[in-house]
Order: sequence, then C-alpha cells, then structure tokens
Amino acid sequence: MTGNLRPLPTPPDETAREAGNDNTPLAETTTLVADTMYCGTCMITIEDTLNALPGVGRARVNLTTKRVSATYDPNRTNVEAMIAALDGAGFPAAELIESREAEADARDRDFLKRLGVAGFAAANVMLLSVAVWSGIGNDMSQGIRSLFHWLSALIALPAIAYAGQPFFRSARLALKGGRLNMDVPISLGVILASGMSVFQTIRGNDHVYFDAAITLLFFLLIGRFLDQMMRTRAAGAAANLLGLKASSAVLLADDGSSQRVSARSLKPGSRVLIAAGERIAADGVVEDGTSEVEESLITGESVPRPVTVGAAVYAGTVNGGGALIVRATATDQNTLLAEIARLIDAAEQGRGRYVRLADRAARIYAPAVHILSGATFLGWLALGHGWEPSLTAAIAVLIITCPCALALAVPAVQVAATSRLMRRGVLVKAPDGLERLSEADTIVLDKTGTLSLGEPELVDAERADRETLARAVRLAAVSRHPYSRALVRAAERRGIAVAPAEGVVEVPGSGLRLPHEVAGEERLGAPGFVAEGGAPAIGAGDAAASVLAYRAGDGQITLYSFIDRLRPDAAEVVARLKRAGYAVELLSGDRQGPVAAAAGATGIETFRAETSPAGKLARLGELAAAGHKPLMIGDGLNDAPALAAGHASMSPAGAADISQVTADAIFQGQGLAPVVETIAVAKASQRMAIQNFAIAIAYNFVFVPLAMLGHVTPLIAAIAMSASSIAVTANAVRLKTKRLELHR
Repeated sequence: MTGNLRPLPTPPDETAREAGNDNTPLAETTTLVADTMYCGTCMITIEDTLNALPGVGRARVNLTTKRVSATYDPNRTNVEAMIAALDGAGFPAAELIESREAEADARDRDFLKRLGVAGFAAANVMLLSVAVWSGIGNDMSQGIRSLFHWLSALIALPAIAYAGQPFFRSARLALKGGRLNMDVPISLGVILASGMSVFQTIRGNDHVYFDAAITLLFFLLIGRFLDQMMRTRAAGAAANLLGLKASSAVLLADDGSSQRVSARSLKPGSRVLIAAGERIAADGVVEDGTSEVEESLITGESVPRPVTVGAAVYAGTVNGGGALIVRATATDQNTLLAEIARLIDAAEQGRGRYVRLADRAARIYAPAVHILSGATFLGWLALGHGWEPSLTAAIAVLIITCPCALALAVPAVQVAATSRLMRRGVLVKAPDGLERLSEADTIVLDKTGTLSLGEPELVDAERADRETLARAVRLAAVSRHPYSRALVRAAERRGIAVAPAEGVVEVPGSGLRLPHEVAGEERLGAPGFVAEGGAPAIGAGDAAASVLAYRAGDGQITLYSFIDRLRPDAAEVVARLKRAGYAVELLSGDRQGPVAAAAGATGIETFRAETSPAGKLARLGELAAAGHKPLMIGDGLNDAPALAAGHASMSPAGAADISQVTADAIFQGQGLAPVVETIAVAKASQRMAIQNFAIAIAYNFVFVPLAMLGHVTPLIAAIAMSASSIAVTANAVRLKTKRLELHR
C-alpha cells in the first residue's frame, strides 16, 4: 500500500469523481483503499454507499489509485462504520495511515512555483538588460537607462527574495550549525550581486547585475527541482505497511456475543471471528473452522495455505475460505507484519546513510569557492584598487564558480537515464538508485513472481483427456483458487466450453464436491480429500509441481500437475549476468522442490528455499559483510525488508505495493530483460556523471583565473555559468540513444 495522500485535484478524465456536499459540519477526513473497484460503476456505488451514511458530507473516489477520501462528522459516524458499509456493498476496504508523501508532494509543488517565478523574472529582466546594452552604444539617455535599471530591480528583487528561499534557508541553517554547504556560496553570490546592483542603480552607474542574479537562481532551481523530484519518489516504506492491517475485527465474548471493535483494541487471548474474504487482524491460532489463507505477501508462496484447528495465522493475510475463530497471540505492534515494518525501517535507515557522488563533491567545493572569492577581494585591495572593483571581481568569482554545472551533473544524467528506462518499461524511484545499481556485484533473486510469473499452469495440458477435463472444469469454474483458475484457462485454450456446475459445495482447505443422487459424488481438490484418505501416488518427477486431483462419479481419479512457469527469458538473463561477471543467487520462501527446479532450469548454483523475511535479510547482511554489494530483486511483502536492505533493489510491476515503494526501480512486462537494461544504463549514467563533473571542473579551471584577474564581469560570469550548464545537459542527453553493453 502506498501512504495516505492529501485529496488530489479531480483529474479531467473519469478516473476520479467527486460527490457529496460540503454543507454538513465536518471535522475529520479519512482515506480508505478499496482494491476491488475496477470501473466507473464501482466508483458510483462506493460514493453512493458512503454518502448514504449519516454524517458523511463528501466522498471522493480515485479509480487509478483505488482510494476513497471521505470527510465526516465524528459525532455521527466513524471509520469502522464506513468500512462496514463498503464491505456490505461488496468492496472490502481498509484505512490508510498518514505518511510523508503528502509533505513531499507539497515540496515538489513549492519548488515548481519558485522555478516558474524565477524563469518569468529572468526572461523579463534579460529583455530590459538587452535594451540597456544596445542603448549604451546608441546614445541612450542617462534617465532612460536609470529607469530600466529601476524596472529591473522592481522585477528581480521580489523574485530573488521568493525564488531564492530554498538556498537562503539552507545556507542559514548550515552557518548556524557551523558548517558550509553548496548553498552558502550560492546565497552569498546572489545577495552580493543584488546588493551591488542596487548600490550601482542608486548611483546611476551603467552596469548592474540583476539579470545575473535571477538567471543564476533560475538555472540552480532547475537542477534542484529535478533532484527533488527524484527524491520524492523515494519516500519511506515502513509506515505504509500499516495500510495492510485490518482496521477492525469481530471480537467474541465469553457468553458468545460478538462486537466489532478497532483492531488496535485487541489483546493477546482475544477470540476473533474472521469471516471469509476478511483480512486477519492479529497473529493467532485457529480455535475453530477450516479455511485457506492467502499468505503470498508473507511467505512468497503463490497458493493459499489450508488451515484448520491449531494452525498459526498472521495479521495482514486474507482468509479466503470458510469462517475462522482465532485466539490472538500477538496484536498491534507485536505482530509479524509490524516486525517486518521494523525490519524495513531499520534497513532503510542504514541505506539512508549512503553518500551520493554529488554530495561528496560538494564537501570539497564549498570551502574552495569561499577561499577563491575572498582571495580575489583581498588581492585586489592589496593591489590598490578600491572596494567597488574589488567586490565586483569577488562577486564574479562567486558567480562563475557557482555550482550550476555541478548541481546539474547528476540530475541531468538521472533524467536522461530514467527517461530511457521509462520507455523500456522501467521506473527508477530512488534519487541515488542509479548510483547504487551501478555498483552492484551480486544479483539476488526471489522466485515466485520474480524469477517465475507467479501464475500456476497445467502441465501437459494438451495431453489431458478432453472429456475428463471438461467434467473437472465444471467444478473448477465455481472456485477462485489459483489451481482452479489455471484448470479453467487450460480448458479454454483447448476450446472446451466452461459452464459452472450447479450444486457444487466448497470445502475450505480441501476442495470442491458435487453430490449426485444417482451417480457417485464428483470431487476436485487435494489428493487426500479426493481419495478420502487414500491419496493417489505421485511420481518423483512431480517434486517441482503441485497436484490437483479429480474424482469422477464412477470413482476414477485423475491427477493434474501444476507448475509456476519461469519468465520466458529467465535462463538467458541469468546467463548474461553471469557472463558479465555478476554472482547470481536465488532466495525464496517457497518449498524446496520448486526452488531447486527453478534454480536448475536457470543455471543458478546458489539457492535457498523456505527462507523467512529475516532469513533473507540475514543473507544480504552476510554478503555485505563479505564486501559484496547485492542487488535484491523481489515482489512480495516477505521481500520488502530485503529490498530495503540490499545495496540496490528492483521489483516487478505486479509486486506487492509495499515492495514497489521500497524498491529503487520497478520493471514491467513478463521478461527479466529490463533488469539487464537497468544495470547497463545505471553504469553508463555513472560514467556520464563523472564526465559532467570533468566538464564542470574544466570550466572552472578556465574561467576562474580570468574572473580573479578582473577580465570577467558578473554578467559574463552568469553567461559562462549558463554555458557550462548547457554543456553538461547536452552530454547527459546522449544517454537516451547511446548503445550500451553490460559488463562489470
């Protein structure tokens, strides 16, 4: 789940629709997620359901994000009532918690507004400056020139005061903390250039530098906005896990009565009724009932796990079959889900200490700029020049050494790289993700949904007896079990008409049965259930497969084997990675047989099965301790801590939401080829970032001495600075079409 966002503006298309009115006295707003909405009718139904509740004044549905924002009067209704109403309407919902994403979104919009103001002001001040430059050689009167200077000041000064706030604020905090950063020389150069220009305007001199100051901010804000945009995509993921928690639960009292309460109020020992299709609210042990629990987000296993009395169940998983009575053993912040959240949080904090290339360069840059500018000012004074020309030369040094090229060096490459990857179905989210992806030397893959497609398929479907398959699929058509759906797909590909049989009874955790008054009962499900205790023999060659059995009315039993197919290019991609010098490992929460078969089919020598989230985290820690930099690729909730802990991470587009939030990059499609492309682009982007730093350094070696000698005015310094920025941007753009080969 992604975090709770502030209500978004209604988009022009029909993916979001606002309803309700604002006449009701409202005090609170909540955001719910309803994963089962798929169309405009669903949206209307959800809105009408919520608006019919007393106390709800407005409901806003966004189909794209599958979120419902509702404002309500807490004295007349509550979140539990809204969730219950949506559940009754057929849309199971959960409450989302607040996150830092809304704050990051506000920061992005703030940067964009400041960038727009700086760009508008720079364009207008430059037009006035061009007029002044032309007029100096064409007998422009002193009065007209002074008027143009005052107009420039009127436009530039408010724009500088507003657009420069991010730099001024950062510089003030740095100086308050007794340190220097890149924003200190930026702020100093802009303030001095502006102040000097006001002084020159008051004195009526020919040259002012408002255009240099505001143009400087404009280019710097471009780089800062691009960088901030990349950082926004890297919002923390641990808190988002709480969106998977059930917000309420049905508590059973000792006298047999029941009451729906907040999930937070549950205590160890509480008896909870879990209805079919409901999310489990606490870790616990089944006291009564038989069902199947969807645990793919926890274990990575694609098939629901049958549970009965005595079985352990976990918060955040979904009860897919019959009703269960569960006695809670761990609640709220003590559940396995909460523990995974803590693992992610700890792993992200560790990765957050990673120092980016541009940040390392800034440590050297900031003091060097001040030393050069101060030396220029003192040197000119020592040579007998007045304070005005000395300060002008020092300002020129500050501006010409301004880190525009340095600030754009990484963001420009990032934008070019991410644009190329986006065209190939890869979304890079983390601001330093490309840098870390380029450094990876070990590839660690999950199996279910990553190395494989995560969809079971019938083995040898074309060889299955057509008549028997047609009878079996009549039962399978009434079930949503992954094996039943796979059986239906196989029948449809064979051209068999699929018509659900009437009277089919589903036995949770076991299978389906179809009683007949005359003929014997038909069954479809687990071999033990179908054979009533005498399970048919399964050949040794089926170790990598899962089996579904069908018993006809005459007692004849047919076995259907299912296997989770590997991605079509999995073996080829693993081979390419190994040829390029990468070590490849397979870590999975799935059973030993399927994991071993997948490793053998793709040529992966190192693999581990039935690995818990903590186990995956431990393995990545072992690799890091040995000096390796692992790239973790996974898709389930059980992979989220490992994705956060890896040196770099990727996730397929079909992954759990929390895994996508945690990963540095997300790739689409059924193939693994985007992984190779992403690594190749990441390595190329780092080479180009270094090239851009070289361009910036060369520019400074040429122009800084000229500025110190007084051959460069602040205006020429601003133009030269802009030219260096254009140069690094043009170099970065080459990455969009550059032919790349993968190598370490």
